[in-house]
Amino acid sequence: MRILALDTALPAVSACVLDSSGAEPLARETIAMERGHAEALLPLVQRVVDSVEGGFASIERIAVTVGPGSFTGIRIGLACAQAIALARKIDVVGVSTLAALAAPIILEPFDGVVAAAVDARHGQVYVTAYGPDGRTILPPRRVGAHEALRALGDGPLQLVGSGAPILEAEARGTGVTAHVVNSDAAPDIAFVARLGFVASPADAPARPLYLKAPDAKPLDRQGVAAPVLA
Repeated sequence: MRILALDTALPAVSACVLDSSGAEPLARETIAMERGHAEALLPLVQRVVDSVEGGFASIERIAVTVGPGSFTGIRIGLACAQAIALARKIDVVGVSTLAALAAPIILEPFDGVVAAAVDARHGQVYVTAYGPDGRTILPPRRVGAHEALRALGDGPLQLVGSGAPILEAEARGTGVTAHVVNSDAAPDIAFVARLGFVASPADAPARPLYLKAPDAKPLDRQGVAAPVLA
């Protein structure tokens, strides 16, 4: 099987094509960026897919990050993935950004707990955690650093993602052993693809995983911000 993986949920635009028979992507490209995902994504995908034999006709599945992350970025990635899947009449699966960040660590033996955390700003993080058997022991959530550390237990903690330094700083004040493995802002797109191979379209739908209400609120007829229903 050949899969096209897309990620626009965090501060990067990434795509790769990975064949199930190989360990490394046939083609990949990542551009770090805070804004401009919509303008960058389609040309980047075109370059990546054009560089592999068979082009779009060879793609048999799409994997796309569904969050948590940027509202706009998530929607851009999902729209692109669903459009390609519809045109090709192939499956599209959703991959959590947190799972993709943790994947390089949980695929190897480790002690304690692996926690993937993304800086959600205002002193909060998006966080999830996995035990040594790869089982999810803390489902994805948006919480303050102190609450996150309490939920993660006594450690030792292996921390990944942009929120890792926040949790490590909190751990220093509590005596919990914590190590920042990496503080990457976005996942390795190859691991988005690998998780996409094993995901089931029924169990991993390409639907947003926001974990919070949008910061922007719609205006009513008087120009007053209306409440956002979660």
